[in-house]
Amino acid sequence: MAREQDSFDVVVAGAGIIGLASAYQIARRSALRVLVLDKGAAVGEGSTGASSSICRTRYSSDDMVCLARDGIEAYRHWGKFTGLETPRASLVPDGVLWLTGRDKTWAEREHQRLQPLGIRTAVLDDDELVRRFPGISPCSLSPDLETGEDHDCVGGSRHLLELDGGHVDPVGAASDLVDACRREGVDVRFGTAVEHVRADGGRVSGVVLADGRKINTPLVINALGPWAQGLFESLDLPMRWDMVPVRIQVLYRERPEEVAGHIPVTVDMAAGIYFRTQNLGQQLVVGSILEEDEREVVDCPDRFQTETDTEFEQYKLHLLHHRLPGLPYRGRVRGFCGLYTVNRDDVHPVVGPTPVEGFWVANGFSGHGFKLAPAIGSLIAQRLCGVRADYDTDVSQSFVAFDRAPIEVNTKSVLA
Repeated sequence: MAREQDSFDVVVAGAGIIGLASAYQIARRSALRVLVLDKGAAVGEGSTGASSSICRTRYSSDDMVCLARDGIEAYRHWGKFTGLETPRASLVPDGVLWLTGRDKTWAEREHQRLQPLGIRTAVLDDDELVRRFPGISPCSLSPDLETGEDHDCVGGSRHLLELDGGHVDPVGAASDLVDACRREGVDVRFGTAVEHVRADGGRVSGVVLADGRKINTPLVINALGPWAQGLFESLDLPMRWDMVPVRIQVLYRERPEEVAGHIPVTVDMAAGIYFRTQNLGQQLVVGSILEEDEREVVDCPDRFQTETDTEFEQYKLHLLHHRLPGLPYRGRVRGFCGLYTVNRDDVHPVVGPTPVEGFWVANGFSGHGFKLAPAIGSLIAQRLCGVRADYDTDVSQSFVAFDRAPIEVNTKSVLA
């Protein structure tokens, strides 16, 4: 129980994967007293728990590629990174397959671009694709969602495979970080909501909790994800970024034995879906990569529709059956909805100090947050502590700074 005038060097608001990674990266390289506060009763009640936790490196910006690469490197060596002998989470190295549709040159272009950035990739023709992944159709067309009519599949495209990608159990990873934080002396408290930030003379002096208790601190890191706006408003901080909670739908169903062979994380660019396995390959997880499916703004992150829409289910399953032709039309399909915090200006995160001295942000991840989390924590800790540690990123914090200009992107979707 916090005393009326408890004091900490750093308060992190939000115990999702971003807040925990930031707290851990600060604590492992400094003697700063760090407190993490979260309104949820336990780990994974926010966006982290609903994440598909896909670890892929391909982005349109080289700096984002490097941030993803460095974040995933920590997941690849999760036990060493966290210092835990038996972590709950580990990277499932399924690889990430990009099916490029009718563009026969995209895969080779991206392969050539990613190699100098340290990303191991391979370009597959249709024959190699089917040899490696016999359950996946190499068709370059998308099904007709208007009529549902079949088509004669057309091949001849080229496909990109990220060799070191995969996915991670998001709640397991967050739980591991709670353990690692506490081992390093971080005070992590659940069921404790931050109501607003106190500031005197243009600089942070503490936080006030929802129950009225006060905690003194010169530095607050806003990692509240969909709930972040409340802290901005409490400081009357002019927001140059349009960051909003957005409802995201995801489906999952059992994977029957008819779907043979290895199924990597797959990004179907022609159809606008992604899918991967979970539970040791026994289930399929399906979601959208389309900007149009990332626009449903949620007014209150505490109350939103958590069931998936029937039309969404029908369309995405139709697309999945086309890509996995051996998938039978039977079995229970379930769905759930989580929240992205979408930066509608450029779908890139905003990280670091703001004009209010002592108020830092780590928000607007737009669906990219899980894979980036260890690298984002590194950016924050390097800037705050001035000390480097293992698994640090070399990407400049200015790339995601609060006062940066919007980044030019081809699409304002999770594929940006």
